Amino acid sequence: MAKWIWIAGFALVFGQGMETLALAQQNPNCDMRQKVIGHLATKYQEAPVAIGVTNTGGLVEVLSTGDGLTWTIIVSNPDGLTCLLATGEGWRAIQSDRTGLDPEA
Repeated sequence: MAKWIWIAGFALVFGQGMETLALAQQNPNCDMRQKVIGHLATKYQEAPVAIGVTNTGGLVEVLSTGDGLTWTIIVSNPDGLTCLLATGEGWRAIQSDRTGLDPEA
């Protein structure tokens, strides 16, 4: 049950992030992608560890340190404008057992 609550919470944050892109010029947490990536790499030693494309053409990325000490989630629109969605500590990659989801597995 907690897994579904986390997924719902992420969807809510992500939806708010897409609205943030529309208002990015008023948001101090937005800049061009290369500048944001460079800042996160220099200041926090974070690099992309996961990536996905939204149904509207946005690029969602999770950046983290090699040891997972810190993490950041950003979303970029096709012209390169990138906004910070969330930051935190203790990023851990998980391996899911997808065999229960596929009846032919």
